[in-house]
Amino acid sequence: MELKDKCCLWALSSVPLVMTLGNSMLIPVLPAIEKKLDISAFQVSMIITVYSIVAILLIPIAGYLSDRWGRKKVIIPSLIIAGIGGAITGWASWKMSDPYWIILAGRVVQGIGSAGAMPVVLPCVGDMFKDEKDISCGLGMIETSNTFGKVLSPILGSALAAVVWFLPFWFIPILCAIAVLLIIFLVKPPKKQDDPVPVKEFVHSVWKLLKEKGKWLVTIFIAGAIIMFVLFGALFYLSTILETKYHTDGIWKGLILAIPLSALSLCSFITGKKIGDDKKIMRRCAYLGFFILAGSFIIPVFFNNVYTLVTSLSIGGVGIGLALPSLDALITEGIEKEERGTITSLYSSMRFVGVAAGPPLYAIFMKGADQDIFWVSGAAGLAGALLIMFFVKPKSSKNEDSKSDSCAPKSVPQT
Repeated sequence: MELKDKCCLWALSSVPLVMTLGNSMLIPVLPAIEKKLDISAFQVSMIITVYSIVAILLIPIAGYLSDRWGRKKVIIPSLIIAGIGGAITGWASWKMSDPYWIILAGRVVQGIGSAGAMPVVLPCVGDMFKDEKDISCGLGMIETSNTFGKVLSPILGSALAAVVWFLPFWFIPILCAIAVLLIIFLVKPPKKQDDPVPVKEFVHSVWKLLKEKGKWLVTIFIAGAIIMFVLFGALFYLSTILETKYHTDGIWKGLILAIPLSALSLCSFITGKKIGDDKKIMRRCAYLGFFILAGSFIIPVFFNNVYTLVTSLSIGGVGIGLALPSLDALITEGIEKEERGTITSLYSSMRFVGVAAGPPLYAIFMKGADQDIFWVSGAAGLAGALLIMFFVKPKSSKNEDSKSDSCAPKSVPQT
């Protein structure tokens, strides 16, 4: 991999880092926001959920526009919009006596920006390389940046909130500005070779693709949603009980939340480096990751204390770190460049479904016994593993007919 390609990857990696910090950084702060604004756990979970719902709706549109206009022309305006959304939430929290609804409005604007930023990065990496090992490595770096953001977010969010509770909101536009500069100067847009495909023809080609490969594509979409549902739901649960049950807050809570996320980040990085271009290894890593995630929740069912809970979530983080880069690689390398932005955006939308559903549903589960949360989380992981095993069956040779219902990779054009 050449130096310019590495610099481009580092710049692109700043986008998932910023987008992850902009969302996950708020998770350790949610209990403090709940107390400060005198709202319920369900209401405070909406600060995460409304952001995700808007992203779900707009991500496919952003993917389509990136296929027609170019990745960079979509990413930069999206980052600017996300920064504006962060500024709205920060201003409302600072100046208003009852800022809840304006905070939600700012999060909606931030969600609009996020829809065109992170999801467009994945097809951009696929466009950069011909060698599938380089694609897998690049996607591993992107996913590692995403998960590193999750590791850093509880620590950074707790540290900023220790100064003043709304400071994490103001940090979002600063991060977006840095990412915009990196994208402008280090990411070179591909030379436009062909005219954009007409909308009708494009929709027809995507529909045909979904009919041909729908079984494994939809399976991966669902698997991505399951992972994010369990991850964000479990983090919301852990963040809440650390304060309410174990009386741990501030930096210490951030450090504890970072432990399972560190396991996730490290495993994601190693997986991205090792899976190469072997689709069967990707599939194996994906379903093994889900089995590990499911099994990790057996521990706290029988031994429920803060130590076993953090250990359990760390083991689950290893499982997620195995699965996520593998799912990314399977879906990115199996789609032609012309439809890659739209298909990976649909995949990202489904991941945001999990993000949106996790905190509010876990808030409801928390009204019952803790064991209910563990059983639901374990069952979700098991369902993901079985889906991958039965419905994702890549060919052993990348030269075999890719039109059949498999995830054999296509040739990835150089940009």
